[in-house]
Amino acid sequence: MIKVHHLDHSRSQRVLWMLEELGLPYELVTYQRDPKTWLAPKALRAVHPLGKSPVLEDQGLVLAESGAILEYVADRYDSERSVSPQLMPPQATERLRYRYWLHYAEGSAMPPLLMALVFARLRKAPMPFFIKPVARMIADKAMQGFISPQLKLHLDWMEAELGKSEWFAGERFTAADIQMSFPIQAAASRNGSLDEYPRLRGFIARIVARPAYQRAELRGGPLDLAAAGR
Repeated sequence: MIKVHHLDHSRSQRVLWMLEELGLPYELVTYQRDPKTWLAPKALRAVHPLGKSPVLEDQGLVLAESGAILEYVADRYDSERSVSPQLMPPQATERLRYRYWLHYAEGSAMPPLLMALVFARLRKAPMPFFIKPVARMIADKAMQGFISPQLKLHLDWMEAELGKSEWFAGERFTAADIQMSFPIQAAASRNGSLDEYPRLRGFIARIVARPAYQRAELRGGPLDLAAAGR
């Protein structure tokens, strides 16, 4: 049976969702973040040397990275189950878009979101009083000069792309939408930064209404990305 090593409030929620969409049985091993540092526990290093989540075990394989895991599950289980896979586009042109968004989510969309989180924490980090103004100035300049413009660039791009079709790879829901959920939900958790993006808000409304998404939340717990910025 498939085993998923799942960290609360993390990217691994997408793996549970994928498995629920396909109706695949799986064993769930849950890990809790440190309440002070919000880091993953050291116990995950016994599963994978990087100590990160998600990690999927299946038929002797140990796979990390959410995009690679979703591709593996789609190739191994979805494409073999029927002539018309459930979470992979049937058309070649849509398959190219599908692969693009699978990789774009972590390769391009997440870095500015992660940088925003790092600099937000820098502003709140404990430090000597005489250093605080300098640290905050550096954080503010980084946000204003680079990170915020990059976030807007990517959010504008995603909003425009959802104007072409209801889902990222086309008119049909695919694993690419599962992969794209995390950066969009992360952006939404940052001070209401989707106020100007009705299509992205609509995307979130559609995914959270899916029964498989709700089943994944019941098993893995709710996804609270705002807590990571505390």
